[in-house]
Amino acid sequence: MAASTAAKTKTTSEAAERSAVAAMRNAAATAPEDAVEVEPLADEVESDATQWLSRMIYSGTYALAYGVVYATVFVAQSLPQDNPMMHGFRDGGRAAMDELGGS
Repeated sequence: MAASTAAKTKTTSEAAERSAVAAMRNAAATAPEDAVEVEPLADEVESDATQWLSRMIYSGTYALAYGVVYATVFVAQSLPQDNPMMHGFRDGGRAAMDELGGS
């Protein structure tokens, strides 16, 4: 009886080893496929983060520029228009526009 128990144990051990080897081969074969599926997901996350950051920078600079220009125009319109300083601003603005249009 001891001999048959030893034979069954040996057969069971060999079957377990074969099963473990097969599982390792299967894991080795599927690991690169799983890794390839993760890469596009990482690219999507990076792309989403980049788009979010880009949108935040755009919105912030747009608001800043709008605020500066709006405040400047508001102050310029509230100043008296018929004085040498305002004539200088107007003439300088026209000269700048002519320079930009001429190049």
